Amino acid sequence: MAREMQKNSMFIEQDPEAYNGSTGKNLDDDGRAKRTGTWLTASAHIITSVIGSGVLSLAWSIAQLGWVAGPAVLMAFSFITYFTSTLLADCYRSPDPVTGKRNYTYMDVVRANLGGRKVQLCGLAQYVNLVGISIGYTITSSISMVAVKRSNCFHKNGHDVKCHTSNYPFMIIFAGIQILLSQIPNFHKLSWLSIIAAIMSFAYSSIGLGLSVAKAAGGGHVRTTLTGVTVGVDVSAQEKVWRTFRAIGDIAFAYAYSTVLVEIQASDDDSVISIGLHEACMHVYNLHDTLKSSPPENKVMKRASLLGVSTTTLFYVLCGCVGYAAFGNDAPGNFLTGFGFYEPFWLIDLANVCIAIHLVGAYQVFCQPVFGFVEKKCKKKWPESKFITGEYAIDVPFCGAYYINSFRLVWRTAYVIVTAVIAMTFPFFNEFLGLLGAASFWPLTVYFPIEMYIAQAKLPKFSFTWTWLKILSWACLIVSIVAAAGSIQGLIQDLKTYKPFSSDQ
Repeated sequence: MAREMQKNSMFIEQDPEAYNGSTGKNLDDDGRAKRTGTWLTASAHIITSVIGSGVLSLAWSIAQLGWVAGPAVLMAFSFITYFTSTLLADCYRSPDPVTGKRNYTYMDVVRANLGGRKVQLCGLAQYVNLVGISIGYTITSSISMVAVKRSNCFHKNGHDVKCHTSNYPFMIIFAGIQILLSQIPNFHKLSWLSIIAAIMSFAYSSIGLGLSVAKAAGGGHVRTTLTGVTVGVDVSAQEKVWRTFRAIGDIAFAYAYSTVLVEIQASDDDSVISIGLHEACMHVYNLHDTLKSSPPENKVMKRASLLGVSTTTLFYVLCGCVGYAAFGNDAPGNFLTGFGFYEPFWLIDLANVCIAIHLVGAYQVFCQPVFGFVEKKCKKKWPESKFITGEYAIDVPFCGAYYINSFRLVWRTAYVIVTAVIAMTFPFFNEFLGLLGAASFWPLTVYFPIEMYIAQAKLPKFSFTWTWLKILSWACLIVSIVAAAGSIQGLIQDLKTYKPFSSDQ
């Protein structure tokens, strides 16, 4: 029989008192459990965080930019990402980067160093990006599920058969799965999803790279150029410009690990790491939360960021450049679902299944903070409402008690449905990735880290360091604007020619 419960089940607070039985030697200087992470474990988590579905569009991006600009843009984003991560490493503690008070979320860091309306702007940028990623993952997962069905159709009937399949039923299936998973009240119970998602991410990325290497080594004739797609041959001059902008946005999305809100918690056993997520305004600097305080976390984090970003960049350059060498200027927007490969069909199916499984978990990683934010605000505003705060325990055979909250059930279901409907309206992989990358890159990866560092270091206005940091910030803003413009133009063009029952987008 159901019984009414009053409980806060959204997050497990990291309170010093929560560590019952801990002694002083087992606690860090802030009263939390002793941190055991090292630069090696932090590097591994950075690599896991960065490599994701953005890798699928890199061959197309290099095809738009060419052999010169393509790798150069990849390296530029790599450098900027690493550089701003080092600024965040110094801002993790404030006011002093070594002995100052720890800040456990991105908004806490912004609040400690900048304050005012910039804290709200940070939250707005984070949450808008989270909603956008939920929509993008719905699109990508449905395309991958369709690709499995089409791959088998091509294998059975030949490569010249159309094998058109609507994305809509697969978006509905994905949304149905997410509605069920979204009802899990405590995000820490989803840590197994994050682990599976990380494994799947490496699996499909490696399969795509391997297939590209095999295709390039096969010696088929493809046309590649120093400047990418050729004006007058592949595209018009206007389309070349717009595609270049979109390619920049796609690459920005691939490097947007500053918006991958990851909390890494070292368990009691140093050899076990739980990957989870705590609040929406976390940043990669949260990796500090597992790092030992000696040597100083900012130095360890800088070393970890260098190794993590360097390894990821090498992997991205391989995927992008080998993919371009394999497909040339005709590289598909998604090299696993655009059918640059047809055989072995079972391996392509496996890769797309990995993508779908990865995004099932990744969707929850990104939407749970949105759920938590709304539910926490509503509980604070209407603390007496049984609809919002009341929880009911239902005994599930073999699984124990499961807690149901009426507001959580309605709100989370509505969120998943709305994101699925928007995804059905804009089911375009490259354009949506580019728009997400453009929207999140400047504010979250560049602007806030630079502004916080300037404030913490108390750099004088118009000093040399202040000036070139401002120039870098403004230059990245311009890059984000043109990338967003290219993606929006692409969305408009695709909507004009969109056929709902085709999966060729």
